[in-house]
Amino acid sequence: MSKRTLFAAIALGVLLVVPLSNDVVGPRIGSKKFTESVILGELARALAESVNVAAVHQRELGGTRILFEALCAGEIDAYFEYTGTIEREILSDQEIADRAAMQAALASKGIQMSRPLGFNNSYGIGLAEARAAELGLETISQLTRHPELVFAFTSEFLDRGDGWPALRDAYGLPQKNVTGMDHDIAYRQLANGAVDAVDVYTTDADIAYWGLRVLADDRKHFPRYDAVLLYRADLEQREPEWVTALLRLEGSVSEPEMRALNAAVKIDRKTETAVATEYLQDQLGVVVAAAEDPLLVRVGKRTLEHLELVRLSFMAAVFVGLPLGILAARRRGLGQVILALTGVIQTVPALALLVVLIGPMAALGLQSVGTGSAAAICALFLYSLLPIVRNTCDGLRGVAPDLIESADALGLASRERLFLIELPLASRSILAGLKTAAILNIGFATLGALIGAGGYGQPILTGIRLDDYQLILEGAVPAAALALLAQGAFELLDRTLIPRGLRLQREA
Repeated sequence: MSKRTLFAAIALGVLLVVPLSNDVVGPRIGSKKFTESVILGELARALAESVNVAAVHQRELGGTRILFEALCAGEIDAYFEYTGTIEREILSDQEIADRAAMQAALASKGIQMSRPLGFNNSYGIGLAEARAAELGLETISQLTRHPELVFAFTSEFLDRGDGWPALRDAYGLPQKNVTGMDHDIAYRQLANGAVDAVDVYTTDADIAYWGLRVLADDRKHFPRYDAVLLYRADLEQREPEWVTALLRLEGSVSEPEMRALNAAVKIDRKTETAVATEYLQDQLGVVVAAAEDPLLVRVGKRTLEHLELVRLSFMAAVFVGLPLGILAARRRGLGQVILALTGVIQTVPALALLVVLIGPMAALGLQSVGTGSAAAICALFLYSLLPIVRNTCDGLRGVAPDLIESADALGLASRERLFLIELPLASRSILAGLKTAAILNIGFATLGALIGAGGYGQPILTGIRLDDYQLILEGAVPAAALALLAQGAFELLDRTLIPRGLRLQREA
């Protein structure tokens, strides 16, 4: 075995065996991808700390369906939800007459529900104040006079039972130009005048931050959205002190207080952790240290999470992609099918692929959301296949026919010809495909933050939510630096693994 082959084998072994991040231990509280939910999650985590329970807050896991399915699957132990969402979205296939019926329906799924926390956070339709004044809009009913208006709603609002379809039918709204858009991006588009109206949460600090007018729901379409805690029934046996502490939030958070908490994060630029601990001390007399990791510690933690996502998904793509590329090169008809399928995977939107994979991963007993998400790793694996398969196939097909004939004349078996002649000659193309896949993987891994998988995507998403460019750069700059390091590492591998004769041929 040559020295360069031995070096590559040792490096591969290290990549496969050495863990880069610790598994999440302890009970887990989840939160959705908006500020209020993150604050409530931090309240729950701080209450756990106050009773010496090492709970983990899995931040910004996505929307309602992702959180509720994760709760049912036991991947998180609790999260805060809203009664209107439970009635119209989660239990929309059941007749929910009152709170008792809602509790019974949730109990059949192994889920308990607290009493309301004390505030109602309803949906609303918001316009920039100047635009609303220009059109004379005060109520949702008045939108019928302006069919030309452009709406930008979150994907969840577009699809949920109490969202746009039901609102449109209840008010007879004529607007046709309705676009699905991330909530935080929609606010920016509204400020830029690219859209006319967005869906808002009525306790959201963004209403004041962006200077919006919320139209009155004059036909009372939206139900009450009282904030409640949902938690797994077995949590009372596993962590009874934490559950007791959590239930102290019942009836303790008023609507003005929740708006003030949201504003403290969005407008005053305090962290959710600081806001939550200050509130607990002031209102409940619970004293918990609001420890914040310094920048280098945060970046180091995100780096390990990001490398773990990249390492696992990329190595799986190498082990699967190389054999597929060889098969595609040797069997032309089957090769076209393989290349077509790996090409189609690249066209699937990241969020759609992540959501589709959550169910199968959970069914296999794997962590599907949160740090170390198997769904995120599987999605990255699928996205990495195309450059590896295509470059391996092209490299092998590009081997000169006369060299193949010479190998046959020497009596080399098919396997010997592949490993001694074809793969070495195709190594430049194969390594180029691996390099492309690795660099793409590093970029795509930021999307894992959409389901709370950690990595550099987490500060990027948080920065977008809070309109904080420093946080965005906290994720974007290290991600770019890691991609450059990967580029340099593959240049080194090129000089280490590629036979000197092939390198000289390329340089010539």
